[in-house]
Amino acid sequence: MIRMLLRVLGPEYAPPVRRTVALMTTTAIVEGLSYALLVPLLRALLGSTPGDASPWLFAFGAAVAVFAILRFRSDLSGFRAGTTLLRGMYHRLGDQLARLPIGWYSPGRVGEVSVLAGPGVLRAMSVLAHLLAPFIAACATPLTIVFVILVFDWRLGLAALIAVPVVAVIQVRTGRSTAAADEEGAERGHEATGRVIEYLQAQPVLRAGGRTAERFRLLDDSLRDLQRANRRSTLSALPGVVGLTFTVQAMFTVLLALGALLALGGRIGAAEVLTILVLAARCADPLLSLTDIGGKLRGARSVLARLDKVLRTEPLPEPPSPIRPERHDLEFSSAVFAHGDRTVLDGLTLSVHEGQRLAVVGPSGAGKSTVLQLLARFYDVDAGAVRVGGVDVRAISTDDLMSRIAIVFQDVYLFDGTIEDNVRLGRPDADDADVRAAATAARLDEVIERLPGGWSANVGEGGALLSGGERQRVSIARALLKDAPIVLLDEVTSALDPVNEAAVHEGIERLMAGRTVVMVAHRLRTVQRADHVVFLDGGRIVEEGHHGELLSRGGRYADFWALQLA
Repeated sequence: MIRMLLRVLGPEYAPPVRRTVALMTTTAIVEGLSYALLVPLLRALLGSTPGDASPWLFAFGAAVAVFAILRFRSDLSGFRAGTTLLRGMYHRLGDQLARLPIGWYSPGRVGEVSVLAGPGVLRAMSVLAHLLAPFIAACATPLTIVFVILVFDWRLGLAALIAVPVVAVIQVRTGRSTAAADEEGAERGHEATGRVIEYLQAQPVLRAGGRTAERFRLLDDSLRDLQRANRRSTLSALPGVVGLTFTVQAMFTVLLALGALLALGGRIGAAEVLTILVLAARCADPLLSLTDIGGKLRGARSVLARLDKVLRTEPLPEPPSPIRPERHDLEFSSAVFAHGDRTVLDGLTLSVHEGQRLAVVGPSGAGKSTVLQLLARFYDVDAGAVRVGGVDVRAISTDDLMSRIAIVFQDVYLFDGTIEDNVRLGRPDADDADVRAAATAARLDEVIERLPGGWSANVGEGGALLSGGERQRVSIARALLKDAPIVLLDEVTSALDPVNEAAVHEGIERLMAGRTVVMVAHRLRTVQRADHVVFLDGGRIVEEGHHGELLSRGGRYADFWALQLA
């Protein structure tokens, strides 16, 4: 557990963790050793001269005071280390997420990482602050007490020592038996959460279709599966709980019977028997807490394993000696790209001269958006090459490549802030005049004028307070402000009404002027104005040429065009 925690955190955090663990272990051992003073103390109290117990009583009080100070320092060290590690974990996870390729962020993975980065990190880092000290105390203190009993009477100590491997075996077997059930419970919990969100978001559609009862059954089934998974997890842990309780009670009973037998035989005093029984009783509480603490640690370990998997994910390699392209023409050279078992692009070869516009059209699933993603190096090709200015994108640094590319997606995401904040993402150091000019060129100024707050109007999370067309105008203004020489457009007008489409088209025309452009488009106006058109299907170029030329051939593109007109 500690080894995995240190691997997740990184070597720079190892010293404070090791110091904290050492302090917690010392505290637990001191607690166990302090109980050794109970033997002479009770012997004196139960003897003929109880006044002789005073020095032992003061010694026991001093030992308890030392333990209290150590406990305070170890708990404080755990909280401080936990806070430091939490901050460090957020920084390390954030740095890693910023280095991973955009293609890594699938919709399912985004949800998983959001849960992992929120309650997941808190749960994992709480190990040091809340779980490690009681776990070490539950292990080290009883072992120390068993050693104390062994010193005072080897027979009783040996009887107590026999319980140690039994407890260890029970804990190991419980951990193994509950691991699968815990993992299933976590998966069912994620699924149930997704169903709840889906049910809430789909209310308008479900009510319009009169399908609320059916959808409720799906949600109910998911919650029922979660209930069954939790029941299996509880039942799998039950033998460990019962076994541990039985072992602790059996140990205490054996010590009681053996101590009584030795006392009746005159081989041990009543004070020693009483003291050893007190020590044995003191062993019981931390041992019985091992089941609960162990379950929480297994949950934290599961989160640590998922964090470790994310942190071990290799980002796309950065070139050791980056090359800066001098031109901005684009080229695919026999590019092959597969996503899972499916080949998306199969030997794609095409080129776009600097300053020209390429339109990529074709049916859904043809690989059109993948062309844009490979140009922006969201992924690396499996074979062949993608070049910018004659330089393989893998030989260009990520910062340099992204500084040359402006991307406008079909689905625009805006951060929960003002319109100006979202536009300035294109170029944070831009002056106010440039920002206003970009907004005017994208016809965003029309939106700003009718909003109550103007430039300071809040767009809401994801831009929820703006319409789709208004969000698209913000995205175009952002791209205009960036002023990159290469522009990638991904069906930016496919879901807009005519008014917004006209405004967005005007902004796009200004954005494309004088730049190298690759656009994935279905709208007739956009395709018509392209310098070159390629028709993709099955990851291959079926037809290519100018719009008029392709229409005259009467092939796949002409059929596509006729369908669009219809």
